[in-house]
Amino acid sequence: MMHGPCGKLNPDCSCMHHKKTKGHCKYGYPKQFTPETTNNSDGYPEYRRRNTGDIVTIRNHEQDNRWVIPYNPYLMTLFDCHLNVEVCSTIQAVKYLYKYVYKGHDKVSFNVTPTDGPQVIDEIERFQSGRWVSPCEAMWRIYGFDLYEMHPPVMALQIHLANMQSIQMRLHEHLESVLANEKRARTPLTAYFEIYNNDTKHKIPKYLYGEFPEYYRWDAKERVWFKRKTKLVVIGRLVFVAPSEGERYFLRMLLLNVRGPKSFEDLCTVDGIKCATFQEAALKPRLLEADNTVEMCLDEVVAIQMPFSLRQLFATCLIFCQPKDPSSLWAKFYPALSDDFKHKHPTDVSKVQQLTYRLVERVIEAMGRTMKAFGLDHLSVPLESELQRTRDIADALDAPIPPECIACISSLNAGQQHAFDTIMSHVTSGKPGAFFVDGPGGSGKTYLYNALYAEVRLMGKIVLPTATSGIAAANIPSGRTTHSRFKLPLDLDVSLFCDVPKQGSLASLIQEAALLIWDEASMTRNENVEALDILLRDLCDPSLIFGGKLIVFGGDFRQILPVVPQKTNREVVDYSLVSSKLWP
Repeated sequence: MMHGPCGKLNPDCSCMHHKKTKGHCKYGYPKQFTPETTNNSDGYPEYRRRNTGDIVTIRNHEQDNRWVIPYNPYLMTLFDCHLNVEVCSTIQAVKYLYKYVYKGHDKVSFNVTPTDGPQVIDEIERFQSGRWVSPCEAMWRIYGFDLYEMHPPVMALQIHLANMQSIQMRLHEHLESVLANEKRARTPLTAYFEIYNNDTKHKIPKYLYGEFPEYYRWDAKERVWFKRKTKLVVIGRLVFVAPSEGERYFLRMLLLNVRGPKSFEDLCTVDGIKCATFQEAALKPRLLEADNTVEMCLDEVVAIQMPFSLRQLFATCLIFCQPKDPSSLWAKFYPALSDDFKHKHPTDVSKVQQLTYRLVERVIEAMGRTMKAFGLDHLSVPLESELQRTRDIADALDAPIPPECIACISSLNAGQQHAFDTIMSHVTSGKPGAFFVDGPGGSGKTYLYNALYAEVRLMGKIVLPTATSGIAAANIPSGRTTHSRFKLPLDLDVSLFCDVPKQGSLASLIQEAALLIWDEASMTRNENVEALDILLRDLCDPSLIFGGKLIVFGGDFRQILPVVPQKTNREVVDYSLVSSKLWP
């Protein structure tokens, strides 16, 4: 099959009318004679075209081998038609394939309107998205046939520590009955242990955990392994575990190398000696190298004599390098870690130890871990009040107070002043309370929040200002969204519990806060308020609403109710201060 003629031979050809070619064939014809096949800069091949001297006449024009379209003789014979073949050998080929596989179904936007009567424009129903499915595809989906397949199949094998597996339960089930059901607690890993634990006659070959799916099939309903009649090519892939996960990472390393273990304790036993941890069990058969590389790294930084940087590097090595004995590392490098504090407090050994331990702990807390996770909690000593502040508490107390917020205190109107005095009386006396500041948009609620923030901060106490939306939170100093500050759950249908550990820095911050502010509370779901109540009861006092904390809600319910036209103007500044019935 020949292309063309085009170019100077036929300027009116369709391939010449392309904006980017500027008078040239958009397919690049005629091609150049080349002795060998090469790739151009775009990854497409420049096929070998020999100058054979053969000339044919096409549409009254003579054409040679430069005008022949690439083809495959085998495919042409097989399908009895012409097949245009191009080979692309760069990463663009992957992009091309995935673009058409995952771009979704072909759709069209259409509008259905009545032909008679007045037409009411409804923006919701104006455009509808539809997709036409052929009868073949519809029946295939109705019968639930596979739409895709993967060969060879891969089974993800979960890894968990002893009694640390996830158990799913339904809303109507009782927790005690679920925990008492051994079948619900069985996992592929524990069932794998049971196979060899029950094999008293040693008839089952000892397979690795990753090899087990080739010979046994996991029944998710019965939660047991069944032996396959024939070996099947199934790849067992152990889920990825980062080294920062500690014992779980070393457990994965043992499962990759130990054949036929009977239990977690059996994995910890090496040469008849039971090890205390999975890390120790992985070190004895040299599955892990010694952590002298960590010591060499720290020794290099010690020579620079920068204790602040050394403390940060020490915390980073604890989290990401998993040293074998963190206590010995601390003892070896403690003089360098505390060198700057020794110069400031040469006679107070206890304070030097407090400062060194606390600052290293702050770096580890910022990375989401604790000193207890590395066995260094025994080094802690009773801290002074100044050193007991967590990183979050220190940031809240050290945050600057904007001058414009301080100016708000002396320029409140009557309604704002009444709300301000009532709330501040609870702050100064330490009384719990829950208030709702109700006012139309633009009546000065944010002005009141700024005054409360400045007054409480001037007293040296903590305020946690939040809002339902980020735009409203940005109008208050140190404002955050309630979901960000209190870690409210995103899927309220699953759980109402906030992701705030009781031993974490955020929990300490909430416990120390003297005032909580939630703006635009009228715009949130009631489940979010319930979630906050559960969190505060868990962290503070479980017998009092909101844990006995002082909290101020604000918003305008007029913005979420149907708008009814009124003939008379309403009062613009209308503050209603509603106190909870639990407190007089």
